[in-house]
Amino acid sequence: MIEELKTFIAVVDKKSFTKAANSINISQPSVSLHIVILEKYFNTRLIERSNKQRSILITQTGEMLYKKAKQIISLLDETKDELDNYNNATSGTLKIGASMTIGEYLLPSILGEFIKEFPDIKLDVCIENTHNIYEKFKNYDIDIALTEGTVPVHNCVAKNFYRDTMVIVTPTIFTYNKNMGLKSCLSNQTWIHREEGSGTGENLNIFLNTEGIAPKNLIILGSNYAIKEAVKNNLGVTFISSLVVTTAANNKELKIIPTKTKYNRYFSYLIHEKNLSKLATLFALKLETRSNINK
Repeated sequence: MIEELKTFIAVVDKKSFTKAANSINISQPSVSLHIVILEKYFNTRLIERSNKQRSILITQTGEMLYKKAKQIISLLDETKDELDNYNNATSGTLKIGASMTIGEYLLPSILGEFIKEFPDIKLDVCIENTHNIYEKFKNYDIDIALTEGTVPVHNCVAKNFYRDTMVIVTPTIFTYNKNMGLKSCLSNQTWIHREEGSGTGENLNIFLNTEGIAPKNLIILGSNYAIKEAVKNNLGVTFISSLVVTTAANNKELKIIPTKTKYNRYFSYLIHEKNLSKLATLFALKLETRSNINK
């Protein structure tokens, strides 16, 4: 049944019997047979097939089995790692997902310390926006998620591990008159914005709404680096993590606008409540030691 579940996962991921067969290195008839076995065992239709269009549609019960199958395979892999290392050696693969600011500016140094302490652990890291990282976590594609935006907390443990400061950033040629206030001075400006699903973009929207600032125009960019470079090149202003721009501001490549209010947000980690990985627990402890929240 394990091989049948792995085959089913491949079919859902690839959305094709042929591509699934190639990805797991078995024949297409074997893929079809595995799906038939699962459908007989669970007494339900998992996949609707269209011979004319050569397309497949995953049924609702198929979607349910897919999520459970991912959890089962993840648990089996974790169990195998534990049994293979019964002498308590810390090894195996830790799958980490991090949103962009965390992945680009905090994670590298944390991973360096972690691997120095646990050299036998292998790392599988993906860095995307908060929405995509949460989706991977929800589907058990990663063991621990590091996020900077708002995500649902269901069947998982979530804890803040870092306090980040958001700052207003402008080109060096921009003149800010503090007597005019943020709203008057920053309305009718072009604002550089992250894409939908980004934690940074979410915080920028909250800031604009709170301060009543109405942008003249929005430019959407998909990375913190691109936003920093856009501001440096006089394309507009932004609201972004100080982690991204402090060095550039010190080098006078752009300008951070001082404000009376300190705009903080928190980075969080998510770990699965059930089937908790030992390696994820160790990494969460490392995050706790690096926390700046109570400092």
